[in-house]
Amino acid sequence: MKKFASLVALATVAALPAAALAETTQVREATEESSAAVAVNAGKMLYSAEGTRIAPIYRVTADGNPQVILAGRLVTVPASSLSDVGGKVTTSMSKKELASAK
Repeated sequence: MKKFASLVALATVAALPAAALAETTQVREATEESSAAVAVNAGKMLYSAEGTRIAPIYRVTADGNPQVILAGRLVTVPASSLSDVGGKVTTSMSKKELASAK
């Protein structure tokens, strides 16, 4: 019986590094996915793909879509068009496209 208990303890200790490695891998994958998302905050400047400034972000909707004020209108920028280029929030849409959006 003592041999069986020591074998179980040994098997448990041997399984711990594998479990810890699997958990570390899952955490790393989740971190990489969250870092792929663009950090959008009110007050940050929104840039076009060409690098020109569009407008400061007025607020962020619950869906994560930033809103800017263009030509006196509140315009919602699709979060799917956003990327982080050199630490700047950049949209694939031009200022003209955003201004004409409904």
